[in-house]
Amino acid sequence: MTPLPDGYRIVTVPLDRKDEFRAVNHLAFAFEPDEKTSEIIPDQLEWDRTAAVERPDGTLAAVHASYDFDLPVPGGEVACAGLTWVGVRPDERRRGLLTSMIDFHFARSLERGEAVSALFAAEMPIYGRFGYGSVADDVRLKIPRGARLRDVPGSAELTVRFDTADADRHTDLVHTIHTAGGAGRPGWMPRSSDAMRRGRVVDPPAWRDGGESLRIVTVHDAAGEPRAYALLRRKETWADPGARYPVHVREAVALDAAAAHRLWSFVLDLDLTVEVNTGMLPADDELLHLLVDARGAVPRFSDNLWVRLLDVPTALEARRYSSALDVVLEVTDARLPQNAGRWRLTTGDADASGFTARVTSTDDEPDLRLDVRELAAAYLGGRSLAAYARAGLVTEVAPGTLLRAATAFSWPVAPVCSWVF
Repeated sequence: MTPLPDGYRIVTVPLDRKDEFRAVNHLAFAFEPDEKTSEIIPDQLEWDRTAAVERPDGTLAAVHASYDFDLPVPGGEVACAGLTWVGVRPDERRRGLLTSMIDFHFARSLERGEAVSALFAAEMPIYGRFGYGSVADDVRLKIPRGARLRDVPGSAELTVRFDTADADRHTDLVHTIHTAGGAGRPGWMPRSSDAMRRGRVVDPPAWRDGGESLRIVTVHDAAGEPRAYALLRRKETWADPGARYPVHVREAVALDAAAAHRLWSFVLDLDLTVEVNTGMLPADDELLHLLVDARGAVPRFSDNLWVRLLDVPTALEARRYSSALDVVLEVTDARLPQNAGRWRLTTGDADASGFTARVTSTDDEPDLRLDVRELAAAYLGGRSLAAYARAGLVTEVAPGTLLRAATAFSWPVAPVCSWVF
């Protein structure tokens, strides 16, 4: 573990020090908490998974925490430490505190049997140097009101309800559809606690930016069962030639194409509005294919989830593969030397979920050379090993193995996490 300055040490943070913990994070992110907002938002931290760097005088200089997740991977899931609330006081930067905390996080995660770590990067350049790879992109669309959608059978038979979002009434509905709607999508992290589920639906006034209270649109089948939802708000805006309200969608999930069509048909034609701004959508979201004039929607792509392989063989065996493969990977890993070396990945039987794999240490000559960062980036099937090779970040040693490996690691469903943890 990277040594700390003299007198500094890493400590766990009990619940009775939560105010100190949060104060460091607020300093790091230039965030001034609002007391009323804090009362409304559920405490989502798992306090047995928090830690901090303590200064010689007993005050906290840096903090971090993690969540206990099961990360959906191609054809399966793997135990995952969701790294969060990482912050260093501005007057304690450039002293190795972050590096020490990351080393501590890796060690503690491995002790828990968590083969991977995942996070959302507040600043993109930071986490690559610790071996995290960007595994997914999300897309956010600005769509003009009235944008036409292609017809989908069954959409007209579905009904829509529009209501004010209420955490007591809607948390379970949102959680149920969110879980079912993302089934089979790598990276679609489950909201694993009651606090996380409720936190997605709460609506502190400080979050509204002058807009209305959070609304919820739900789509129902003939039996009244919900098939889709969107959490959104409109903002009253008047200008020539009249009402110019924007619609901001926090989150939208549908169980099938008909429900998605009915949901977006409603959202895209609300009275007084001029445009709809979606939340984070998968790069292959059905809305992108339903739009008759996709050019009329302005997309903004952004990096989404980042993943770090902490236990390479366990992580690689946890997922399925799209085709048969027998390849020796020579992996470098500057922070976790137990991952470095040559690993033979051999696929076994195939079923509806894909090919299983066995990963063993070997002295055989390598077929591909790559860093753990690029291996992590390709892990959920949304990044191409062949593309990294063209960028000089993966080296093909044995001719022909790159294409086979890139095909096997690929996955037909684009990875994404629909919410920032």
